[in-house]
Parts: sequence; structure tokens; C-alpha cells
Amino acid sequence: LNHIFNSQTKTISGAAGILALSALISRILGIARDWLLAKTFGAGPELDIYFAAFRIPDLVFNILIAGGVIVAFLPLFSEYFSKNENEAWKFTNNTLNVFLLLLISLSVILFIFAPLLIKLITPGFDSEKLNQTIFLTRILFLSPILLGLSSIFSGILQYFNRFLIYSLSPILYNLGIIFGILFLAPQFSVLGVIIGVIFGAFLHFIIQIPSAINCGLKYQPIFNLKESGIKRVFLLMIPRTLAIAGLQINLIVITAIASTLAVGSISIFNFANNLQYFPIGIIGASFAIAVFPSLTRSLVNGAKEEFVKNFSSVFRHILYLIIPLSILIFILRNQIVEIIFRYGKFSQLSTQLTSASLGLFCFGILALCLIPLISRAFFAFQDTKTPTIMVFLAMILNIALSFYLTWLLKSENFFQIFIKNTFSLQGIEDIRVVGLPLAFSVSAIFQVFLLIIFLYRRIGDFKLKEIFNSFLKILFASILMTIGIYFITRIVFGGIIFQTFVVILASFIIYLISTFFLKSPESKAILKRFSRNAKH
Repeated sequence: LNHIFNSQTKTISGAAGILALSALISRILGIARDWLLAKTFGAGPELDIYFAAFRIPDLVFNILIAGGVIVAFLPLFSEYFSKNENEAWKFTNNTLNVFLLLLISLSVILFIFAPLLIKLITPGFDSEKLNQTIFLTRILFLSPILLGLSSIFSGILQYFNRFLIYSLSPILYNLGIIFGILFLAPQFSVLGVIIGVIFGAFLHFIIQIPSAINCGLKYQPIFNLKESGIKRVFLLMIPRTLAIAGLQINLIVITAIASTLAVGSISIFNFANNLQYFPIGIIGASFAIAVFPSLTRSLVNGAKEEFVKNFSSVFRHILYLIIPLSILIFILRNQIVEIIFRYGKFSQLSTQLTSASLGLFCFGILALCLIPLISRAFFAFQDTKTPTIMVFLAMILNIALSFYLTWLLKSENFFQIFIKNTFSLQGIEDIRVVGLPLAFSVSAIFQVFLLIIFLYRRIGDFKLKEIFNSFLKILFASILMTIGIYFITRIVFGGIIFQTFVVILASFIIYLISTFFLKSPESKAILKRFSRNAKH
């Protein structure tokens, strides 16, 4: 068991495979979590409070840790470790202790000012909903402290390619939340779910400690703010922190706008957003995390050609997997939402609006999968400024479009009629919430184009011709898949789950055969990997 948990992944595709499988399990658990939430509470005031309570604690975690520390820590740890292992571990301990104090201090300050902050982000809440949100937010400040420490251990495990144990953390996190819904919510309502979140965060943290120790980490009470390594962490973090702050401000503004719309709008947006992150987490994030250590090591060793080769290969693999998947999700959006959410207190109206929101999110899924990869290419150069500027430009566009589109959908006009007809929303008076995912998708596409342009300026040609050729083959195969789906849906009968399963299976077969005959290098790589695994 010890050998399995501490095994090292030798290739990028192997690491991506482990992370993708982990993300798949985690996302399935995430869907199960959302299904239980929808079944238990419906898209109503309790879930609006639950989702709103996450905004400030998530802001702390994402700004200081998820967005900042790992991105700054991993390249510097790699640099230290290549020179002196002992100094690398001293640097690690200093980083752990400094950020533990920083997280605790910030959480205490925000705990005190929670009432003021919650009023700002939920202007549509009445006093009772406001007080409940404040109470739950204060409890949730334990979460970023636990997840913050956990993320530094994650950086260590990524460097040593211990992706298996690292990949278990998000699974345990979701299991903790599901535990809260099943066993605590019946007695404590939404508070029980929040306790489950804290339990999940603790599991996320504790599971990684033994493997980090196995890598060579020994805890030392080192605390030195003047140490050069910690200063460089902060210097690299500042732009990235601002970028993540931009993303979180984006979500806070969306939450604020949604709180002024129909009751349940916050929940509808969050449910659809969670569904779109299913493929993003499995494919986009997995490949980006898997390739990041290799990109970093390539630049430390001065191997730019290897850097370009790995980056281009992962870029094309993401295109190969995400383009058909986005189309499939768009076509099956009604069935997906119906299967997952149409139970208990989740109404037909909420189902229709969630389905439409998911459909509009589909236009930006490819962009959102490529952003982590391209951003990490900049991070490998220890350049956190360029992606930050792109994030802020996209954030400004997203906020402006969110206000404009929700205003445009308020009254009857050509755009509102078009959206209602396209997504079968006739008869629903207030559809303003669907303007939020549309704005989100457009801004994501805008951001990825900017990142590609600036990366080209930074490193020159990163095999764009190969990427474009792959894109054309993938697009053609996806069109053939779509035509196949059209005919399959007209001849397959049975329940909604059976129909959906048949369509997904047939789509997969049509796409794989099409790309094989089009001689797509990505399909050949996948088949080669399967044949290699079969031999073993």
C-alpha cells in the first residue's frame, strides 16, 4: 500500500491520466453532491444562502493559495532543489509557516468584517437571509486555512510526480461534503452541509502529509520574512494574486447581480457552472497540472525545444477531447440537467433555466480548458504579470456584459425572443439569469485569444501549424459525430437515461473512428496507449 501511494508517475500522459480519472471521480461526486443539494433544498433561498456564503472564504483561498502559492512555489522549489536539497526543504518550511500565519490573520480580520462584506455581495437579500449568510461565512473561514496548507503539500507532490496521492484530495473533499448533506443536513439544514465542507477540507489536508514526508519533508519551525525565497514567492504571487482576485471579484459581481434577479438565480447559475467545470476539471486542469512540472524543468535546464514540444502536444490533446465533448454536452443539455436535478424540490422552471445556462456555458468550455495550460506556460517562465493583465481585461468585459445582457433580457426584444426560442424558454417570464453564463463564455473566449497572441510573442512559433491541422480534423470529425447524433436520437427509444447512454456511446464510437480515418495524431496516440496497456 505504501508503494502504491508513493509511486511516481513517469510520463505527462500517465500523470494526466491519473489526474483525469481522479477528476472524473471527483466531478461525479460533485454532481452527486449537487443532486443531493437540489433534491434536499431545491433552487431556493437556502441554497442561495449556501452558495453566497462561499464567496468570501473562496476569495481568500483562491487569491492566496490556489492562484498564488502553488504557481510561485513550484518553479522556485524546482530551482532550489536542483541546487541544494536541504535549502529546498528549509524554503518549504518557511513558506508553510509564513502562509499559515497569513491565512489565520486574514481569516480573523474577515471574520470581524463579514457583516459588511456580505451586505456588499448580496444586496438583494433580506435581513434574515443576510444574517444566516454571515453566520455560515464565518464558519467557512476554517476551510481556506486547511486547504491553504494542503496546497503547499500539493506543490511538493507535483514536483516529485506523486500524482496518485495528490489526486485523492479532491475526492475526499467532496466525500466530506456529501457526508454533511446525508447525515448532518437532516438535523442542521444548511449548517450541516457547511460542517461537511470543513470536514472535507480537513481530509484534503491530512491525506497528503504522509506522502510529503516520504518525499523528504521534515517540519522545522522556520519563520523568516526576510529570506530571499519567501520574498520571491511574494513577488511572483502579487500579479497572480491580482489575477485570481479578478476572477473571484467576477464571481462576486455575478452573485450580486443574481441576488437581484428571481429567487433561485444564484443556485441556477452555480449548478450550471459546476456542470460545465466537469470537463474542464477532468481534461483542462488535469493536463495543465500534469505538464506544469515538465515545463518548469525544461526551462530550468534550458531545453526550450522540449518545452515547445510538450506544450504543443498537450494543447492538441485538449482540443481533441474538448471540442466533441462541448458539442455533446450542448446537444444533451436538457437530458443531463433532467437526469441530475429533476428530483425533490427542484422545479421544472429551475430545470429549464439551468439547462439553458449550461448550453450557453458550452460555448466557452474549450477556452476555459486552454486557459490553465497557456497560463502555466507563462508561469514556467516565472511570468505571472501577463496572464494577470489578460484576466483583468476579461473580467471587465464579463462584468460589463453581465449587466448589459441581464438588462437586455429584462424586456421583450429580438434577443430575448431568440434566446427563448433557441433554448425552449417560452412561457418563462424572467430569463435574465441566462445572460450571466453567456457573458462568462464570451469573456473566456476573449481571454484565451489574448493569451495565445502574447504567448506567441514570448516564445515564437509553438507548432501552430500542427495545432491548426489537428483542429481542422477534430472539427470535421465532430461535425460527423453531430450528424450521427441527429439520426441516432430519432431511432433510439426508451427511458431518458437509456437514450442518453446510447447517444454518448455512439458519439464516442463515431468520433473515434472518424479521427482514426482522418489520421489524427491524437487518436493514434490514444490507441497506442490502450494497446500498450493491454499488453501489460
